[in-house]
Amino acid sequence: PGLIATNAGNDASGIATYSTVGASYGYSLLWAFLPMMISLIFVQEMCVRMGVVTGQGLADLIREQFGVRWTALVMLSLLIANTGVIISEFVGIAQASELFGIPRYFTVPLTAGLIWWLVVKGTQKSVEKVFLAMSLVFFGYVISAFLSKPDWSEAATQMIEPKIEFTSAYLFTVMALIGTTITPFMQVFVQSSVVEKGLDEEDLPLARADVIFGTSFAVIIAAFIVISTAATLHTQGITEIDSAATAADALVPVAGVYAKYLFGIGLLGAAMLAMGVLPLATAYSLSEALGFEKGLSRSFREAPIFLGIFTALIIIGVIVALIPHIPQIKLLIWTQTINGVLLPFLLVAIVLLSSNREIMGDYANSTVFNIFAWIITIVVSILSLML
Repeated sequence: PGLIATNAGNDASGIATYSTVGASYGYSLLWAFLPMMISLIFVQEMCVRMGVVTGQGLADLIREQFGVRWTALVMLSLLIANTGVIISEFVGIAQASELFGIPRYFTVPLTAGLIWWLVVKGTQKSVEKVFLAMSLVFFGYVISAFLSKPDWSEAATQMIEPKIEFTSAYLFTVMALIGTTITPFMQVFVQSSVVEKGLDEEDLPLARADVIFGTSFAVIIAAFIVISTAATLHTQGITEIDSAATAADALVPVAGVYAKYLFGIGLLGAAMLAMGVLPLATAYSLSEALGFEKGLSRSFREAPIFLGIFTALIIIGVIVALIPHIPQIKLLIWTQTINGVLLPFLLVAIVLLSSNREIMGDYANSTVFNIFAWIITIVVSILSLML
C-alpha cells in the first residue's frame, strides 16, 4: 500500500507541477524534496501504524474521536480536492494519448472502462498487483533525465545548498510542491488499504519498510522529472508550459524524440494508476465517514455507496476530460495548492490520533516522534498561511 499510495502521488497533476518547477526554477528547488521525503515518511508511517493497530480507516477514527463536524469539514475538503485531481488524471490520459497520435475520445473512455472493471470486478489482491505493475512506468522518467544530459554537479549543489527566495511566486511554487508530494488522499488510501489487507502488529515492520521504500522511490522519481525539465525547458528559456504534454514535446530539441515518448508513457501510466487510486481513496473516506460498507472485494449489492462513489467520480472525470481546451496547468497547480492548504487539518488529526494511548496503546507516538510530527505539521501550516 505504501508504494502504491506514494507512486499515485506522482500523477498527471504531479508531473505537470514538477515539470513547471523544473522549467521555471531549474534545479533550484531540488532542495525541497529531501525534507518532503522525510515528512511524508513520518506521516505515512503514522497512518500505517494506526491502520494496523486499530483495524480502522482514517475517516473512521476521525468520526469517532472528533465528531461529525470535523469529519464533515475534512471529508468535504477531500471530496473537492480529489475531484479536481481526478479530472486532471483523465486530462493527463487524453494528452498522453495525443502525444502518440491517438485521439482522446478513444483512450479516455477505454482506460476509464478498464480501471472501473478492474476495481469493481476484481479482488483486493488483483487490484494491488495491477497497480504495482503500473508503477514500473516511472522508470521512464529516470531514462528521460539521463537523455536530457543535465548538469549533475549543479543539481547536486542546489539540492544541498538551497537558495530560498521569499517572493510570492516562489512560495506559491513551494506550496504547490508540498500539495502534490504530500497529498491527503495518500493518507486515506494507505490506511484503508492496510486495514483491508488485514495486517496486524506482527506485520508492522514490513509495512513500515514498504512506506520508507515507497516514499523514497516516489520522491526520487519526482526529482528526476524536475531534472529532466530543468535541463531542457529551463535552459531553452521555456518557463511557461500549458500541460505535461507540452513539456514532453519541448524535450525533443535537447533530449530527442525518445525522451518525449518516455515522458508520454510515464504520464499515461501515472495517470492510469492515480485514476484508480484517487476515486478509491475518496470512496474509502466518504464510506468510512458515513459508516457504510466498503472494500474492493465487495459487490455492488454489498457496498453500493462505496462502489457508487467510485463509479460517479470515474464518470465525472471522463466527461470533463473530453471537453476541448481544458486549462490543465492552471487546474493542476491550483488543485495541488488546495491540497496543500487543506493538509494541515488532516495532519493535526493524524498526529492527535496516533499519539492517543487510549487508541494506540503501546504503539502510540513516542515523545521524540511526536516532536518531529508536530514540527512537520507546524511548518506546513505556516507555509499555508504565508501562501
